[in-house]
Amino acid sequence: MTQHRPKIALVTGASRGLGKNTALNLAKKGVDVIVTYHNGKEEANRVVAEIELIGAKAIVLQLDTSNIKSFNGFAEEVKRSLQENWQTEHFDFLVNNAGVGVYASFSDTTEDDFDRLMNIHFKGVFFLTQKLLPLIEDGGRIVNISSGLARFTYPGYAAYASMKGAIEVLTRYMAKELGSRQITVNVVAPGAIETDFGGGTVRDNLDLNNLIASQTALGRVGLPDDIGGAIAALLSEESRWINGQRIEVSGGQSL
Repeated sequence: MTQHRPKIALVTGASRGLGKNTALNLAKKGVDVIVTYHNGKEEANRVVAEIELIGAKAIVLQLDTSNIKSFNGFAEEVKRSLQENWQTEHFDFLVNNAGVGVYASFSDTTEDDFDRLMNIHFKGVFFLTQKLLPLIEDGGRIVNISSGLARFTYPGYAAYASMKGAIEVLTRYMAKELGSRQITVNVVAPGAIETDFGGGTVRDNLDLNNLIASQTALGRVGLPDDIGGAIAALLSEESRWINGQRIEVSGGQSL
């Protein structure tokens, strides 16, 4: 019987940044984690070690979320890993976190830039979730990651923010269509965060950091813990009635 096993989350792009922080926050709540990484295998293994120190179980799988053709094989690998490590056929939580930042003005954005963002942030999320649906437990949860940039605007993010806007619409449709399986689907939209995302601009550019802090009601830029904790809370049993929602986690940026 699967109900006696711990909850299991699959977090894409969990070798660093917000994905890593989400995985660690879930582990603190007793959730086991499937960590996916694109290139940073050593980083991913360190995340697994940290999770095990917390007292949860974790495994690592390689995944390129832009390579849609690889998803069949990845789903098979997840299925096999669930059997080997948890003696189950299903996991409970999917966090579609993997992403890249491309900073370019609207007039300078190339088709290659656009396609890369589209494949990772929208098309990849769409079809990866579709492929993993048979492995998600009825009554499970899906969290997609958007961005505050889908609501407010900073020049240089036209393509990136457009993909995130698409994810917000997709989230509502997924919530509607997966409701019959009691699967909730929500979208978390972080504001500016101090991570290495997009080359670490927000973290390392003091002028930009101070500017964003001055435009944020709580007076500072976000930290990874601010987001990972919120995602873990959204996946908790207490949040079971939240569905089809966009939850901005920005400290009140650009209100």
